[in-house]
Order: sequence, then C-alpha cells, then structure tokens
Amino acid sequence: MKKNSRQGCKYCLFLFSVCLLSFVFCLLIDKAEANNLNVSTVSLGNVSLGQVTAAVQFNISWDNSWRTAANYDAAWVFIKYSTNAGVSWNHATLKTSGTNPAGFSQGSGTALDIIVPADKKGVFLQRSANGAGSVSTSSIQFVWDYGADGVISTSTVRVKVFAIEMVYIPTSAFYVGSGGTETSAFYTYPTTTNAYLIASENEITVGTTAGNLYYALSTYGGDQAGPIPVAFPKGYAAFYMMKYEISQGQYADFLNTITSAQATTRYPAQTTYRHTISGTYPNYSASRPDRACNFISWADVTAYFDWAALRPFTELEFEKAARGDSVSTPNEYAWGSTSITAARDISGAENGTETITNAGANCAYNNTTFIGGDAGTGPLRCGIFATGSSTRVTSGAGYYGVMELSGNLWERPVTVGNTTGRAFTGLNGDGALDGTGNANVTNWPVTDAVGAGYRGGSWGNAATYARASDRYYAAFTSAGRDIDYGGRAVRTSP
Repeated sequence: MKKNSRQGCKYCLFLFSVCLLSFVFCLLIDKAEANNLNVSTVSLGNVSLGQVTAAVQFNISWDNSWRTAANYDAAWVFIKYSTNAGVSWNHATLKTSGTNPAGFSQGSGTALDIIVPADKKGVFLQRSANGAGSVSTSSIQFVWDYGADGVISTSTVRVKVFAIEMVYIPTSAFYVGSGGTETSAFYTYPTTTNAYLIASENEITVGTTAGNLYYALSTYGGDQAGPIPVAFPKGYAAFYMMKYEISQGQYADFLNTITSAQATTRYPAQTTYRHTISGTYPNYSASRPDRACNFISWADVTAYFDWAALRPFTELEFEKAARGDSVSTPNEYAWGSTSITAARDISGAENGTETITNAGANCAYNNTTFIGGDAGTGPLRCGIFATGSSTRVTSGAGYYGVMELSGNLWERPVTVGNTTGRAFTGLNGDGALDGTGNANVTNWPVTDAVGAGYRGGSWGNAATYARASDRYYAAFTSAGRDIDYGGRAVRTSP
C-alpha cells in the first residue's frame, strides 16, 4: 500500500513542437507536479507518411512510486492535439494496443511497462518490477496514429501531453457493508451485522431471501430493488482509480482544453469556500492548483472523465478501493479503523507543500475552520495527510493507497439504488464531449444526475458520513454545484 504520498493532485501537461517534413508542431512547456510527476524533453520523430504515424518521445519522473505483490501506482498518459491554433482540441489515438507494443519504447532508467488499452486512448505507465521510491525514465516513446484521427501531413499541429496519477485496484473478492450502524449500509439478508461478499462480476440479487444483498430503506439510500446486472461494475474485476480527487489545477487545465462554448458551460465561477479558479477562456488558472476542486456538479465531473478517457466508478467499487480484500471492521473509515481526527492547523503558505500540524489529524470533516494558511472552511490540498513516515491511518489512505476517500469532498459514484444507476455498464470515455460540453457516453447517468449518488462525506459533514459503508446519500440526486461537491475517475483495467 502507498503510504508516503507527498504532494497534491496536479498533472503534467506539455505542449511540444518539432518541424519535420510538412507536419509542424508548436512548442510550449508548462510544468506541473503531483508527487513531483514531471514530463520533460518532449520531442517528435519517426514521422511516417505511409503509415500516417508519428513517434512522441519524452522523459517522465515521479516520487513515492511503488509496486508490490498486491498492487502498484501508475500514470495515465494521454495526448490532445489541435489543428486550428488551439481553438479546439481533440483526443489522440495511439497506434497499437497491448503491453509494450511494437514501435513503442520503454526508454531507459526505472523499468516501466507501457500498457495500451484496446481503445488506444492513452497509456498506463507503471513499474515493471516490484520496488518503491522515485521513478526516472528517459526516452519513452509512444506511436500516435494521426491518420486514424484524420490529421493530414500538411497540418500545423499543436499537441498537449497529460499525465494523471492512478492506483491499480486488483481483481479480488471483497466485502460491502461493515456490520456496523452506518445508514442504509449493505448487508447479507437477513442479518444486518453480516457484510456481503462480492466474489465475482456476476449478477447480484437484491432482496429479502436469505443470502441476498440488501440494505435498510432510508430517504436517500435507494429503492432496495434489483438485480444488479452483470454489466454493472461490481469492483471484483480490476480497475485503476485516480489517486486523488480532481484538483483545481487539473480542472482549470481541462477548461482551457475544451472549446469556448463548452468551457462556458463547465466553468463554476466561484470564489468562496477555498475555490480559486478564475480567469477567462483559454486562460483559466487556479491560485491553489493542488487543492481539491469543489463546486463541480455531476455534469462537470463526468465531462472531465469523458475528456480524459476515464469513467465514473460505482459505489461497490468505492467500497473495494476503501476496504480492499480485508475483513470489514464495523463503522470503519476508508483507512480501516474507527479513529478520526479533524484537520485544523495548516503550516506555511498553501503552495503545494503545506501540511496539517494538529496531532493525529487524518481527515477534513465537521466544517472545521482552518487556522493558518489561507484559513477559512473548504477542501484541503489533495494528499495533504501523507508524509514519508505516515501509516495508512495517519495518511487517511484507502487499502490500496487511494487518498481522501473519506472526507474532504463528496465522492460521486454511480448508485445501485435506482434503475438508472443499475443500467450503468462501465464504458470508458472516448476523449470527446458534445457541443455544449457534456459527456456523451452510453449508459452514464446524464446531466440531471439521476443514477449518481454520494459517498465518503466531506469537509462540511459530520464524521458519520465519512464512514466507508455509510450510504445516507447513496442515491440522492442533485444536479447542481455545491461547496463540497468534488469527484475522481477510474478506468477499467485492460
């Protein structure tokens, strides 16, 4: 498990250029970090007019990486390109899928595998062997199939390369529900103290026959109906989850890489509760880019997911990421215990290196007013509780190393509590939004947010909502933006 995440959840973006034949690229560089995630020395080579491909080469590094027999971290790397001087951006398609495919190069330095999913919308870069510490790898090479994207060799092309930190959640059985007193928590019928074991991706019967999955009727917990279909992602199968919630820096860069009309729809335009994104298209920026991004609606977060070729996660996957394959502890938080201490004291300026200094603090909850830093109430920097010596409990980490699953901002999973949610089939985004800036993926809950819910609590809520199995708002529908609404994405493992 990842225990020493040091910095927040920025991602790296670089615009690169090289003049080769008539395929012209324009170079700009804008450094950003997450665990010092750094993409550098980007270049273009091996342009093939016959195969209509080009090789994108770069160096990558990040700190606090790990791979064990249980799981590992990774970087999801994808490319956006523009053929109209940055007026609009499109998602690049890679040439070949598979592990370390032909024409791609793993480079030199820390040994990394290149995992290209079947849709070829990006790459997972991850350690090839067990190890921990910093990654530093040079001359990694991807092959872009620019012909598949309709780009001609005489085009003037601008390209941005993005990387987002992820955590691999392996295939395994796991429990939902803790046997505790959480509102509307899952259990094995008829005994509410028995957690329910998910041991496959098969259909799950919901009902009042012994051995069924069930949960108590509550205002927002759901309709107690089913079944949960085979296609609904249940968390048994492997997936990758964003290590952190979407940061304000990430969301600003997203706004700058969609069209002006789309950005108008997706811009929160807020200045309170520690939200710092401001500006105008295409120059939005966040003065606190590492801070988790609040004031984003279901439509906002799913647009981000689709743009990045990721997807929403389900509430079953949420519990898997929090609990792993361990036995449930009644009323546990995402870090596997029932101890919790609210963050209060912020050390230093909030520039991405700030820490929380009051003893034992491991969660932002209970509407606590911060002392120091920018003060006020609102979300904190992503990964703020993790240090080089922190444990799972003191860092507030889920079982596999995903941060802030309890507290900070509400997580936005797809619910099992209504028919719209249960129709979700787990398709990944394709990198493209509709004209108004909405996600347009089949069977995702749409802009009215029916089918989406809330798990994990927030900085503004009492501790009970932060418990890993609490389902008080699991099927609550809210389409708007609010002070403690955030989000993170996943991608099904290739």
